[in-house]
Amino acid sequence: MFGLPESTAFDKRIPKQKFYDNAEVSSKLKRYCIDVVQEIIWKNKISAADRGSVGTVALESGDIVSEIEVIEVILSDNKVDIDFLEKLELDYWKIPSGEITNLPYLERISKNKKGIILSTGMCNIDEVMTAVRALERNLSGEIILLHCNTQYPTPYIDVNLNAMNTLRELTGKRVGYSDHTRGIEVPIAAVAMGACVIEKHFTLSCDMQGPDHKASLTPSELRKMVQCIRHIEVALGNGEKKVSDSERENLAIVRKSIVASTNIKSGELFSENNVTTKIPGTGISPMHWHVVLGKKAVRDFKKDEMIEL
Repeated sequence: MFGLPESTAFDKRIPKQKFYDNAEVSSKLKRYCIDVVQEIIWKNKISAADRGSVGTVALESGDIVSEIEVIEVILSDNKVDIDFLEKLELDYWKIPSGEITNLPYLERISKNKKGIILSTGMCNIDEVMTAVRALERNLSGEIILLHCNTQYPTPYIDVNLNAMNTLRELTGKRVGYSDHTRGIEVPIAAVAMGACVIEKHFTLSCDMQGPDHKASLTPSELRKMVQCIRHIEVALGNGEKKVSDSERENLAIVRKSIVASTNIKSGELFSENNVTTKIPGTGISPMHWHVVLGKKAVRDFKKDEMIEL
């Protein structure tokens, strides 16, 4: 999820082994994770508008995603940890791919009555449907499904973004994408295909030890990805096909009108021998070509003059 630094000044505050076996460090751990995220945010000048995307999941829930998602990923393996996380009043719970076939875990999480973001790596569609049904038995919040491949880094041939469409069609749920490829192209494409959530690992350095770092983004790369996603969100528009305000002024410039191709005398019949089409498009549209042909000229027309009926 997050590419947490493995050898920074932060590590001196809390011994790493205590992340997993000492419930008493929970408050310190929260402070540790928040400090790590804030350090990355401020050192790399990530704007307030994009800060909600600094966490592993980009949601409209502000900085809390940045702070809490790290904790959730580290601590969500047992009842004590879940009890602790409940006190943080999360809007969404993130369930990793490895827990999608863990029925007691799914049932326990769903009792929180909060929204759930469910990763679906290593799953076939039957396993996804079974997990969704298990969650829905208790859940009152939203379920968002993340298409995912758990190989780090994921080969492009195995990404299969079209599986998002399958998840959406068969479950009726909103879908997102959890990305483990190198670079930023695939998550951006996922947004263009309708992903409402993007999960992406990031790290202080791709040269750090551990499986995540090679498939992670640096903070500057993460910032670039978020900027590109914001552009795509705007570019997707509302789906209505119409003339946009920015291109309206081009209509007259590039479209054509019916004009005289030679001098025409009053009373002469318009034909393909004496009319043609040319820019600008401020006269009779060529779409009325057959209406004009055969009509009598109401006056004299000079060559290239726009035809009037």
